[in-house]
Amino acid sequence: MSGSTKAMGVITVGSLVAVTAYTVALGSSGWLWFGWVVLGLITLGMAATRES
Repeated sequence: MSGSTKAMGVITVGSLVAVTAYTVALGSSGWLWFGWVVLGLITLGMAATRES
């Protein structure tokens, strides 16, 4: 994996932690979870294109 893909992975995991903490503290927000899913899909796409 390249450095940018690793960085995106770290950002994705960090945002998962942040969204989970927000959900626990203030309640669920569908837009936050939607944004996290989109970020995760972008990260997976980057990883898939870098490996091929």
